[in-house]
Amino acid sequence: MTKYIFVTGGVTSSLGKGIISASLAKLLQSRGYRVTIQKFDPYINIDPGTLNPYEHGECYVTEDGAETDLDLGHYERFLNVPTSQANNITTGRIYQNVINKEREGAYLGKTVQVVPHITDEIKRNMKILGETGDYDIVITELGGTVGDIESLPFIEAVRQLRWELGSGNSLVIHLTLVPFLAAAGELKTKPTQHSVKMLLEYGIQPDILVCRTEHHIPQELRKKIALFCNVNINAVIESIDASTIYDVPLLMLKEQLDKTVLSKFKLPQKNEPDLGKWKDFLGRLKNPLHEVTIGLVGKYVELPDAYKSITESFIHAGAKNECKVKIKSIQSESITADNVAEKLKGLDGVLVAPGFGSRGIEGKIEAIKYVREQEIPFFGICLGMQCAVVEFARNVIGIKDAQSSEIDEHAKNPVISMMENQKNIKNKGGTMRLGSYTCDLKKGTKAAAIYGKTRITERHRHRYEFNNKYLEQFEQAGMIASGINPENNLVEIVELNNHPFFIGGQFHPELKSTVDNPHPLFVNFVAASILYSKKNKTL
Repeated sequence: MTKYIFVTGGVTSSLGKGIISASLAKLLQSRGYRVTIQKFDPYINIDPGTLNPYEHGECYVTEDGAETDLDLGHYERFLNVPTSQANNITTGRIYQNVINKEREGAYLGKTVQVVPHITDEIKRNMKILGETGDYDIVITELGGTVGDIESLPFIEAVRQLRWELGSGNSLVIHLTLVPFLAAAGELKTKPTQHSVKMLLEYGIQPDILVCRTEHHIPQELRKKIALFCNVNINAVIESIDASTIYDVPLLMLKEQLDKTVLSKFKLPQKNEPDLGKWKDFLGRLKNPLHEVTIGLVGKYVELPDAYKSITESFIHAGAKNECKVKIKSIQSESITADNVAEKLKGLDGVLVAPGFGSRGIEGKIEAIKYVREQEIPFFGICLGMQCAVVEFARNVIGIKDAQSSEIDEHAKNPVISMMENQKNIKNKGGTMRLGSYTCDLKKGTKAAAIYGKTRITERHRHRYEFNNKYLEQFEQAGMIASGINPENNLVEIVELNNHPFFIGGQFHPELKSTVDNPHPLFVNFVAASILYSKKNKTL
């Protein structure tokens, strides 16, 4: 029978439930267990697809086209296993499902209520992955904090589900905070006690406490937490601040979190975790031979989580190249023709980030013009690729009024235009070109050399595309469409022949980069930036 782990949070948000869940899953996976992680978010949006990145960080897209919480990115990067629509559920989706059933008459005239109808729907979704037979252990992370009004139905569903599953088939890990009060010079356990007390009021006794802390928790304090919170002392796990999130699996291994979980489930420990590749990655990450500075030109740079997968992809690619990648965030709105040289000064490469809408577009175009002319390595993702197309049309081909129809729907020369199947869509949520699509690479191009094959799949999230009416003009002028979707002839990759590294992708390669498999485009972009840096130092 599949075992279920529920991860709850107390005291404050942003304690790192996602990283703890991913780290535990990594340890169990490396012991030979089949593990998946799902995230239940208590907000009423159906999914994060329509949320501003400033509000919720990036929107992570799965292979099957689900727009999901950025924690799913951590799950994939740690486990190297794709997630799906079933791995992220929101309150909005739960209520939508229940209301749809009510409209269909599924409840036979009953009064539809939070208990049992909403909680039953939550439980049904909690068990979907476990019932596939593909997993030994399903970890469910509950968003928000215990005590939030919006998370109450989820907590109640966990209470019911634990009772239904029977003893030994589920456990609750409660992530809490043990703050250090500088004035008193000591760690305080009271917030943890209050948080557990609140969970007990809802009928849930946590099995394991993971305590986030800035300082090591002494044995005496662990005993105190165990006593007041009703858990075994070996189930009080210290989670101390780490220099990188990729240290956390090793810290949890040292704290024996995986062993504690397996013993509570009465599951065999099998082999010791095989973390050789992980340790090799950390060794390269922490002992770089090179250093480069890459400009991240985007519209949401004030919030680091808005480009989470991109910054993590640079960590993976940097480690692969034994290189420390320093990212300099540049607000695209601030770039003009007059200050672009100053803004991009000292950079070894420039990535122009994805986004939506007209704000900051001209700044992105100015940045691309500068790096193209100065032969600085360039990488454009989605809107970044589209800006590269507009810039090339204006300044190389000579179509001075070239534009994207996203910016001006009446543009005379829309070198980027709305996809045909998007033109009549009125709803915003979940209606873009989403998920994994095939791309054929032209032989002899940089893209084909980078991937080492001619057919790839990449994940998408966009409404606009390269306008094929202009393709011949672009190729004659030197911008090659090196990647094409075989089904609809959509241009997926553009590149320049006469440039050290100038590549734009209509897709989001950052969504497929993991610790075990750094994305080849990022790996090669970092390598090109190292070469550029060395060349500049010798001049």
